[in-house]
Amino acid sequence: MAGGAGSEVRTVRLPPGPRRPVWYRRQSFDLLVFTLLGAGLVWIAVHGAQSMGYRWQWFRVQRYLWRVVDGEIIWGPLIQGLLVTLQISAIAMAIALVLGLVVGLMRLSGGIMAGIVSTAYVEVVRNTPILVQMLIFYFIIAQILGINRFWSGVLCLALYQGAFASEIVRAGILSVRKGQWEAARSLGLGGFDTYRDIVLPQAVPLMLPPLAGVLVNLVKHSSIVSVIAIFDLTTQGRTIVSDTFLAFEIWLTVAALYLVVTLTLSGLVAWLERRVAAG
Repeated sequence: MAGGAGSEVRTVRLPPGPRRPVWYRRQSFDLLVFTLLGAGLVWIAVHGAQSMGYRWQWFRVQRYLWRVVDGEIIWGPLIQGLLVTLQISAIAMAIALVLGLVVGLMRLSGGIMAGIVSTAYVEVVRNTPILVQMLIFYFIIAQILGINRFWSGVLCLALYQGAFASEIVRAGILSVRKGQWEAARSLGLGGFDTYRDIVLPQAVPLMLPPLAGVLVNLVKHSSIVSVIAIFDLTTQGRTIVSDTFLAFEIWLTVAALYLVVTLTLSGLVAWLERRVAAG
């Protein structure tokens, strides 16, 4: 502000406004990339269909999702297949998590037989295609044990993903510092109490992110049950395409349904991870 003779003009600098947090900028960038990729995929699909002379018939898709008859909602084959997929995935997830914990503990037990059996199981499952495993399980093992095709699909998926879950469990337990184990022994805690009270509470938050990937992969791999004639989402989609020739519309709808399920599952695991980390 100007004054009398000899006075000086001072410039007052206002403090900079609050900056966006790093996580906000990162999420904004990820959203932009995701939007651009999605738009690119849509453009490729539309342009490819137009170059083939394909005529879109999206109006015919809804009846395969749901119909309203006399004021009552009747679920279409795609939703019915989605429910079967969710049922198979949920049961297989529970079995895979329990199996992964048991096998992971077996590999850390130090027992010779437990180590041989668990290592052999993990190596065989991880180094053979899941399609081959499904066919062997259904046409050989299931026939010997009298297991129907639904449980054949569930158990094969659980065995496959359980092998990967066991490695995550083993890595999570090994990440607990040696001093924690020594403190447990000095307190006179047994093996079960040590795992329950000291080891697993520290290891579980580290296991959750990779386990989320295992669970998402399980949902995607559940489509493999279509090869043994289980009417899941993929089987229903293939049947509708063969009857209607709506290849683009039906398979894009099937992909969107899978995407909704996997994104929802990832969000739930992220929420659970925050809850566990918070206390």
